[in-house]
Amino acid sequence: MVASAESPPPGSEPSPGWVPTWALGRAALLTGLLLIVGVLLGRVDLVVLAAPFALGTAHALRRRPTALPQVWISADGGHLVEGSELTGTVTVGNPDVIDYDVAVVRSRVSPWLRVERVTIAGATTASGAGSAVTPSVAERPFVTAVPTAQAVDLELAGTALRWGRHPIGPAGARVAAAQGLLVSRAVITEPARLRVYPKTEPFDAVEAMPRAAGLVGAHHSRRPGEGGELAGVRVFAPGDRLRRIDWRVSLRARQLHVAATLSDRDAEVVVLLDVLAEAGRSGGVSGAASVLDTTVRAAAAIAEHYLHRGDRVSMLEYGPAARRLRPATGRRQYLTVLEWLLEVRAESSPHEPYDQVFGPQVLSADALVVVLTPLLDERSAQMLARLARSGRFVVAVDTLPADLTPPKDRGWAEVAYRLWRLDRETMIGQLREHGVPVVRWAGAGSLDEVLRDVARLATAPRVGR
Repeated sequence: MVASAESPPPGSEPSPGWVPTWALGRAALLTGLLLIVGVLLGRVDLVVLAAPFALGTAHALRRRPTALPQVWISADGGHLVEGSELTGTVTVGNPDVIDYDVAVVRSRVSPWLRVERVTIAGATTASGAGSAVTPSVAERPFVTAVPTAQAVDLELAGTALRWGRHPIGPAGARVAAAQGLLVSRAVITEPARLRVYPKTEPFDAVEAMPRAAGLVGAHHSRRPGEGGELAGVRVFAPGDRLRRIDWRVSLRARQLHVAATLSDRDAEVVVLLDVLAEAGRSGGVSGAASVLDTTVRAAAAIAEHYLHRGDRVSMLEYGPAARRLRPATGRRQYLTVLEWLLEVRAESSPHEPYDQVFGPQVLSADALVVVLTPLLDERSAQMLARLARSGRFVVAVDTLPADLTPPKDRGWAEVAYRLWRLDRETMIGQLREHGVPVVRWAGAGSLDEVLRDVARLATAPRVGR
């Protein structure tokens, strides 16, 4: 982002963006008073005393600035993750034909970007540039000189504390020229947004999937095909590979037999994010995690795990925005998921989300639906129950912080908090009765046991069939 002004040709009057300073006013006033008093009183010494002020002012104004400074911001466009180092640069350029005596630069920074070092390259600066600064001092003004046809960089370095799109800027600069007698108006540029991706917590899960329905993949299916899971021995048929002949059985039966295997297929995983409510306070990558922090980081970890295994992963928001991401595979889908997660926001709504958006008819019958929810809204529990009744394979992951505490010294707040906890536990018990397993997110191994149970139920024979 560049903020600048067109420069008139050299020798013209100053741009309207330049105004005289108090120093120019004092010099003109003092010179005028000394000349008037000297003429009225016949004091030659007063006229001589006024001469340096007049000559100095005229010498300083002999070359007036005509162009406003240019300001632009550049930020590291790489794949930043929570806790990684960031770099940004605020640049002040001088398109004029004269030097800027003093340039005062100041930039705002998102509170989730902790600036630890501020350096002005290419020029000396007051206020100790180049030393470590605290986050509160990172937005203070920095002073430097900018020679003609040159630019000075204000380099910011620090740490990204939380996922999201965080701004560096807006940044502004004011410069003084003509030995401090003229000052420009403030030139402000738009902020540059830095993308910080969520830190994927270590996650791993068993291979158990309720139903693998793709063409190829890493999960054992119940369909015969070219896989690694032995399904039995059968009579040789045209098209069978010779390397699958079981010679021991063939010699005993005096007829060619081959080993039959089950095909390895991929599965579809739908990660549904409940964004109807937010709880807890975010402390960044090294602090406490809010509901939204846990939801986004868990979604990134689950997507990374299953995409790495070759499965198809899609994303869906349960909230007013109803955002969704189509299912796909590969690293490109993983990068798309990370970009999609940066836009996740908690949005409360008094209206029931649309059934045509969140209903079971929009989800594949063979998909594993992982719902990340704090279970703070009754509508979330009803949505889980509807998905379970429709025959979908649903796993609810509780994202409510375990260390959530009630407000202190507020009358009946503690009693109300206990009642709310009991009501929530009752709701979780009812969900389990409806066949919806509820497990708390704990990183690696969080879903192992529940995925085994879901896969066992999916392959079990149904009563009455």
